[in-house]
Amino acid sequence: MKVDPERRLDAIAGLTVSIRLAVSALVLAAILLTAALSSLLWWRTAEATSRQLASTINEQIVAAVRKEVSAIVDEARAAHTAIRTLFLQNVLDTREADKREFVFLSQLQSQATISWVAFGWPDGSFFAAHKLGDPRLEMMEISLTDHPGQRRVDEYDVVPGDIEFANRRFEPTSFHVADQAWFKAGLGADDPQWFRVLGHPTGERPSIALAGPIDVYQERQGVLAVIIEYTRLARFLSQLEVGHTGTAFIVDGSGELVAAPDKEADELHLARGDTTLLPLARAALDKAGEAGRKEAWRSRLTSGDAAYQVALTPLPFPGWSLATVIPEAELLGPVETTLHRLILGLAIGAVLAALASAMLARSVIAAPLSRVVGELRHVEAFALEQVRRHPSRLKEIASLSGAIAEMAAGLSAFRKFIPADLVRGLLRQGVEARPGGSVQELSVMFIDIAGFTGLSERLGDRVVPLLSRYLDLTSEIIVANGGTIDKFIGDAVMAFWGAPQPQGDHAARCCRAALACRRAIEQSGLVDDLGQPLQIRIGINSGRMLVGNIGSELRLNYTVIGDAVNVASRLEGANKSYGTQILIGAATERLAHGAVITREVDSIAVYGREEGLSVHELIGMVNDDTSEHGPWIADYERGLALYRAGRFAAALADFEAVLRQRGHDRPAELMRERCRQLAAASPDAAWRPVAALTSK
Repeated sequence: MKVDPERRLDAIAGLTVSIRLAVSALVLAAILLTAALSSLLWWRTAEATSRQLASTINEQIVAAVRKEVSAIVDEARAAHTAIRTLFLQNVLDTREADKREFVFLSQLQSQATISWVAFGWPDGSFFAAHKLGDPRLEMMEISLTDHPGQRRVDEYDVVPGDIEFANRRFEPTSFHVADQAWFKAGLGADDPQWFRVLGHPTGERPSIALAGPIDVYQERQGVLAVIIEYTRLARFLSQLEVGHTGTAFIVDGSGELVAAPDKEADELHLARGDTTLLPLARAALDKAGEAGRKEAWRSRLTSGDAAYQVALTPLPFPGWSLATVIPEAELLGPVETTLHRLILGLAIGAVLAALASAMLARSVIAAPLSRVVGELRHVEAFALEQVRRHPSRLKEIASLSGAIAEMAAGLSAFRKFIPADLVRGLLRQGVEARPGGSVQELSVMFIDIAGFTGLSERLGDRVVPLLSRYLDLTSEIIVANGGTIDKFIGDAVMAFWGAPQPQGDHAARCCRAALACRRAIEQSGLVDDLGQPLQIRIGINSGRMLVGNIGSELRLNYTVIGDAVNVASRLEGANKSYGTQILIGAATERLAHGAVITREVDSIAVYGREEGLSVHELIGMVNDDTSEHGPWIADYERGLALYRAGRFAAALADFEAVLRQRGHDRPAELMRERCRQLAAASPDAAWRPVAALTSK
């Protein structure tokens, strides 16, 4: 028999009941059933809760410690690689004291977890930069020829953005680098290795060191070591909350303590953290055996009358494990208190249920309502693809669920116009959709197609597929590198880094994205109507700018504005004058220093400004094998310095050296022409080494 669909819907609608009727009928049964089952299920629930809480706390701590240990290892390798590269590229000579001191101190400042950067020569001489806690640094040198048996120590105060010399002293020392295991092994090794270190010129301080040889022109110059004292780990552990009375330890494979929580520990103060629970961690190591050193292991141990949840987790450093010890009483105590209150509340509720059934019975609909609320949370987070319709016999809930699903379907149509990730980020931070913003230090990038005006005039509407492919490539790379796409302005793309999610390395991310965009366009095979490869120009600048919802109450745009943004736009256009593809501002070069390869091109006064700005060409990333290296960068920057000093003939020689190495280099050609003109007609006293750009 065929059933009319409309009659079927009417029949289903006839089965629905009102919320008030359902509440009145079910509330007493729900309360009494809950009271009866709660006591029966309590002990199992308490034990499961205890294990779950301990597991949750342990997972959070393990994630934080693994991330910190990985960061320490990565920072040490990055610092070692950066300094080693300077030596290998002959940018820095091991005996060049001034530059060596600057590089070593800059590494200590930029890498928070590094305690020492040291270098030992085959003749037994020794040089090192060392932190004195957070507020001070020191440099020391032990020479076997000058002041034998003594070490020269220079102390520096760390001030915001700089260091200041404090004092110099000489003091006797018995430290011999030739006696150190890391030095002896490093002289005979090919690659950097990790070592456990105890002795230092300042005394015995348990540490780990990444040490490896430095060879220049196939001649061994010495051994470079990057050292992290265990006190840095002790300070980090003190920042973790392991319940109220629990604790976490880092131990090595033999059960020896590496670090216990101590917020006062640093390079001046030995770690003196509470090790009361350390015997339990060592007992867990013995009980776990090899299994606890290879994978996560958890057990329940007792000490006296108390029980503890103890977990062991291998860390990303050979032989190290994290041990967390949490008293069970700390986890079960609050649960027992909650149970007593719950039973008392249920008893009172059962007595009053007959009089207040309509109000109390609303808990009957808690489950379907919670699902509806969950869908609203998806809408609130702009996760529209996760919204589902939930059928219900309660017509009010069914109608509400249907309305939410229809609302989500309507909002989904705007996905291509509004960046969903940006909306989610703003919602997570509680940024309301109204005008407002804050001044932050960010990095901004402008990308443009060279000669697009003429190209669009020649192609007409045929330019759309080309433009779409170009925008697809650049957009994907920007998002993959953590950038926020601000807007498309014709063929121009504007994006920024550092907001809405904070990014400490926003300048380096921006530079990496720019290089990836250039590489993607080159490899895409995109050509203009004349068959020539598509060329792009990129301008990048960093600085403090206003970021937020800019606009009116009727229409808003999450964007950035400010002088630093304007400069980035001008730098994009400045590429045309210098024949470059990527120009970055001085602030970006400073923030990304150590991660990028650049050359300073010129000092320019961009359109609308009179003061000169230092402009750098972005050449590549330090760790990118495809980056362009060579002495021509140093030749160019030396010529630029001579040009600024008014020594035009000497500068001309350096610029010509660049052209001999590269064949064609537009910045060098421009500077060569300037030097020839200025050398022929000496400039007056008002001359400044600043090039003024007359167009945007």
